[in-house]
Amino acid sequence: MSKFRASAGFVKKWQHLDFNAVGGVGTITLARPKKLGALTFEAYADLRDLLLEVPHRGDTRVLVITGAGRGFCSGGDVEEIIAALRSMEVTDLLAFTRMAGAVVRELRECPLPVIAAVNGVAAGAGAVIALAADIRLLARSASFAFLFTKVGLAGADMGSAYLLPRVIGLGRATELLMLGDTVEAQQAVNIGLATSVVDDDALRESAAALARRLADGPAAAYAATKVVLTRELDMDLAGALEMDAVTQALLMRSRDHDEFFQAWSEGRKPAWTGR
Repeated sequence: MSKFRASAGFVKKWQHLDFNAVGGVGTITLARPKKLGALTFEAYADLRDLLLEVPHRGDTRVLVITGAGRGFCSGGDVEEIIAALRSMEVTDLLAFTRMAGAVVRELRECPLPVIAAVNGVAAGAGAVIALAADIRLLARSASFAFLFTKVGLAGADMGSAYLLPRVIGLGRATELLMLGDTVEAQQAVNIGLATSVVDDDALRESAAALARRLADGPAAAYAATKVVLTRELDMDLAGALEMDAVTQALLMRSRDHDEFFQAWSEGRKPAWTGR
């Protein structure tokens, strides 16, 4: 647990999503299977706040985000969000869109590796949440759809216009964000939007195996890698080289780097502590 926390306690039970942490692996389940994981206002807020809390808990070294049933996340619930937004003033609309954007910001700022285990449709906000993860594993039945223009809104939603070109290139991103077409699982892998596709019944096991590998690995090195990747997206080469130099110099004095050398000297595998 972090030493630098305020007086408020951790949330014991989240009301609008499921979270559990076992053996260093935290799993967030967008658990509305009858609605294909569709988000409510409260679910957005819970996800934002949980992502802020998790790095301080001390029981989680890697995060897995997945859905329940046939859907990962079909976006904002049409009945509970879209209809309600129609009657809001602009100030309230802006508060909502900023809250939705905060989910993506916290996913990218979270120092833990984040795996999206996409178990079906990932549409609208669901597609962007998966996009903001570090690694995307797809069930064969999974698909992406950035649907924003199909409801008369900009394709630039929740950071999609920032992240997607950096993942798959400007040309492909322009096509997906403008047309809103469905991208099936294998196509997602082909264009670099996903890491791999597995059979539906193998997704949970594959995500668990990858999460276990990350949870058992050098957490400080993973966190530094994620931070540097995120920060250097907008740096010039000189700034990136300096950030690399400072990062490596600090990690060279870490316990994990010492442990690597000791383990190498003794002919054994390192016992990583994340320190």
